[in-house]
Amino acid sequence: MEFGRSRVTRVFLGLILVLGLAAGARAEDDPLEAWWRGSGAAGDMFGAREPLKDHGLTLRGRWRGIYFGILSSENGSGNAFTQELVFGADLDLAKLVEWPGLDGLVAFGEVRWRDTGHYINPNDDVEADRLFGPSRMVSGRGWRLLAFGLRYVTPEMFGAEDFLSLTGGWLRPQQEFVLSTFSNLFANNALGSGRGLGGNIPFSSSFSSWGGIVEVKPVSWQYTKAGLFMSYPEATASENNGLMFQGDPHVPAENGLYLLIETGVRPEIGPDRLGGKYAAGSYYYGENNDEFGVAKFGFYAQADQMLWREPSSGAERSSQGLSVFSLVMFAPESSNDFTFYAQGGLAYEGAVPTRDADQLMLGLALGQYSRFDAREAREAGEPEAGHTVLLEAGYRCRLNKWLFVQPFAQYIAQPDGTTTVANAAILGLFFGADF
Repeated sequence: MEFGRSRVTRVFLGLILVLGLAAGARAEDDPLEAWWRGSGAAGDMFGAREPLKDHGLTLRGRWRGIYFGILSSENGSGNAFTQELVFGADLDLAKLVEWPGLDGLVAFGEVRWRDTGHYINPNDDVEADRLFGPSRMVSGRGWRLLAFGLRYVTPEMFGAEDFLSLTGGWLRPQQEFVLSTFSNLFANNALGSGRGLGGNIPFSSSFSSWGGIVEVKPVSWQYTKAGLFMSYPEATASENNGLMFQGDPHVPAENGLYLLIETGVRPEIGPDRLGGKYAAGSYYYGENNDEFGVAKFGFYAQADQMLWREPSSGAERSSQGLSVFSLVMFAPESSNDFTFYAQGGLAYEGAVPTRDADQLMLGLALGQYSRFDAREAREAGEPEAGHTVLLEAGYRCRLNKWLFVQPFAQYIAQPDGTTTVANAAILGLFFGADF
């Protein structure tokens, strides 16, 4: 374990160095103080950020790292550290060519690098089902092309702003559907990435495919969207680097269609205008399914709601307060590994006095395995999978607008759905920096 431990040590030392420099900067050096209090670690990019934005180009990036201290699991104790770098850009074509006729048309692209070293996957010790893996950052390792394409949003139409949105290119369905601001708070794959659907179909941050999305917003608080994509096998394998533009080039019959449909509302309730999101949707995944022999489909419903907002001192509404989030998924057992999935939890921004931007969170997830799979296991003399339960709690401490550190704890009961794999207990640290 020495390699993994030395890398974690370097991360901690690097973080301490940054904080030390920043502390000194705030006391003595105005340029460094401005950097520390700015919106990103890259600052103004030596004066280039704003001029580039004026010409239509917006650059973005982030680093995320997660350390897992495994206290107990099927394979005992251990540790793991995984990290990723993501770089993206948006190009406003109207600003680029200075022609108003292209207003609303934006080109975009995104690439990612994920650690490929040793001791990066805590699930090597835990042995959970992939949906409930402790880390959301272990698929698609190395460099990976995540997305590129065009998005067009209409100006005001039929009295509604952003009435119609059209997106096409090499897209990630997971970044377009079942969206929740609370998912990014969690390290476990179920809460942080898969959101139930990932247990049945490719619905991870590493799945990219050709596709198109149509979204209609007749009013500002209601939307309906549909996305049609190409499905293909082994889509999230690290070896393909996100470049499988042909799908399966050797057996084209393995390629199919992948459809997601979602409709929802985003109300603001009461005099405090408490924001929420209520959505329902379905998926159809048509890749040649050797396990079940038929296409996969299922349904989901989502409810996120701010319950209470702390009083505001000025005209601007405070973002501090208590929110609840939830998601349920139902799927036929004849064609899916999970027939039922539910997650829910609470998030409180500003729970600690004077720490207004910090976030305290608690999440719970439950997955019920298909009885079809259980029957096959029973006939083969293997353990039958029943359900898995995950609990994750954490506290995101925001050091400034672009840097955070987050202690967290996970407990996974019946990690692979059976009693033959020991429950897992994990303590960890989640780091993040935005550029």
